[in-house]
This record gives sequence, structure tokens and C-alpha cells, in this order.
Amino acid sequence: MRNHLLLALLLCSACNVAVTDANESQPATNAAQPTNAVAAQSDRNADYAFQVVQEKNAWQASPILQAQVALDRWGFSPGVIDGKDGMSYKAALRGFQEAHDLPVTGEYDRKTGAMLLEGEARPTTWLVKIPDGFARGPFFNIPKGLNEQASLPALTYRNLLEKLAERFHTTPEALMALNPPNTKIGAGLTVRVPAIDNQPVATIEGDERGWGETLAGLGVAKDQPQADHIVVDKSEGLLKVFNAENRMIAQFPVTTGSQHDPLPLGEWTIKGVSRNPDFHYNPNLFWDASSKDEKAVLKPGPNGPVGVVWIDLSKDHYGIHGTPEPQLIGRTESHGCIRLTNWDAARLAQMVKSGIKAKFQA
Repeated sequence: MRNHLLLALLLCSACNVAVTDANESQPATNAAQPTNAVAAQSDRNADYAFQVVQEKNAWQASPILQAQVALDRWGFSPGVIDGKDGMSYKAALRGFQEAHDLPVTGEYDRKTGAMLLEGEARPTTWLVKIPDGFARGPFFNIPKGLNEQASLPALTYRNLLEKLAERFHTTPEALMALNPPNTKIGAGLTVRVPAIDNQPVATIEGDERGWGETLAGLGVAKDQPQADHIVVDKSEGLLKVFNAENRMIAQFPVTTGSQHDPLPLGEWTIKGVSRNPDFHYNPNLFWDASSKDEKAVLKPGPNGPVGVVWIDLSKDHYGIHGTPEPQLIGRTESHGCIRLTNWDAARLAQMVKSGIKAKFQA
């Protein structure tokens, strides 16, 4: 593939994917495009442009939901936006406070609120119309077994509700809780969502796997602050991103290993980033695989075993990646790798590149 560098075929007990350094450090092109290409780009943008509907009556969001949406905008992820006072939310507040020289309380206090909201009354939720193109799919039922998943043309979302929830950094259950009972989800219908901004489909040189559309479909901007190094803290369950001045610029909740496949402590290097990767499954290398499983290649998709991103590390067989189960981040174990929500993994993928140092600490 043009401008793609095949880095490695990972044969591992952790996360077994073929890593392709797709679209890394490739700027959007500003060259003139044919009229039909411009029209096609306009159509793609329309698929992800959620129109905000003017509300007749003001809807009052909880302070926790307000803080979660604001933290997400700043890059200090609370994980799933659900309005609940959980561990990931508290950790996001502490990270934001530390990064902005505020008292580190883990509470949504007056000073933290003033900094988070930047003195603006930005909305916490919107009523939006679901674009026709966004609602088209395709959608597939995702079987549990990896060999069965290998038969699908892509590991897409199961349905529109799941796709809509990931676009707005939440879960289907939390999304429906924001809406009246029996709210219908379909093209052209109006639904309440967390106020995560629209993003255009980025034009990326050599983008043969639809990464620009993936970013737009997750509400993640292509342009992100650039990392100098990252730190994964096992005890905190967090991945922290630092700039060249050693200032923390982002923080994400993560799942880090298990007793059987522990997080490899030490200092490593990012070797490359694969966006929308295939997943190469070798059951001989998974201690919990079924004896009936066979080797298989699973197509890309947000419901794949590593989600939408694989960030390859210099530690053999280990990487940082997304997940098909965002609600379980920080609450379950992994096969040794570092797992994030798909939207956080996509954001991190835009912040890092080959050569960046990654420190894993207890």
C-alpha cells in the first residue's frame, strides 16, 4: 500500500495483529482536487455533520455530566461519559487539576469549574438530528468466537445505537438515559447527546483504510497536541501524555494487563501506529483460547479485538490499542497490552509517532 510501512507480524500471547504504519505523520493535502473529488468529500462530511436542533425548553444537566464533557474536550478523558461519579471521572479531575496547577482534590470545585469551562456557558448536551449517511451502516451482529468473527467483511458496529454512542463518547445505556423512554434511533430523528463537537472528514495523504472517516465517526480531531513521551501507571490505571517541557497535556483511563499477562514494567519505545488494523489470530499463543480455534485474519473495525488503533511498542508482542467494550476500561483485565476506549485510542494515535518513549511503571 502506498506510503504504508509494514512493521511487524505480531505473534504473541498479548494482542496479535499485523501492524502497518498507516498515515503516520502525513499532513492533509492542500492540492487542487477534481470537482468530483470535492463533491465526494462534501458528501462524506455530510455523513458526520450532526445538526443541532434548537430546544424550546432548557434541559438541566448534572454537574458531573457537565464536568465529564468538559474534561473530554480538554483531553483529560473520564472514559465513558455517563454522568456517574466513578473512578475514571475522579482520576480525570485530578489529572486536569495537576496539569493546570490547581489544588489536586479530585472534586469539581469552583476553581476547577472556572478553568474547565473557560468562563463560557458551553452546552453539556445537544439535541441533534442523525444524518442519513451516518445511519446507513453497514451493521453486523458480532459473534463471540474469533474464528466466527473472521468470516465478516468488517467488524463494524452492531447497530446504529452503538455507533451513535461511540460518536458521542458514551454507551448505548447512558445515551438512552439522556432521552425520554422509547426514544427511537434512526436517520433524521432527533436525540439528546453529550456535546462532543462535529469533526470534518480529514483529507490524509495515503489514507487507504478510511482513517479520516474513522476520526470523524468518533468525534476526534485530526490535529492534536504532540507528545514527547508517555507514562502508563499500573496502580492508577492511567496513561499520561507529556510534551517536551514535561507538562502533562492529556490523560486517558486504561486497562493494563493481568496476573497471567502482566504489564511489562520498564522503558520502551513506540515503533509505529497502525490505524484500522487487521487482527491476526493465532490460538496457539493465547493461553485461554479454545482447543477448537484455528488461525485467522479478522478484518478492521471498532468491534475488533484491538478496536480502531494499534500502537506498536519495542517490547515484543505488546502494544496500546482500542477496544470493543469501552464500558469495561479499568474494570477488567487484558492480555498484557494497554487498552483504551476507541475514541481515546484514536486521539492518542494523533499525538504520538515512532521514536517516542513510553515508560510503564507500577
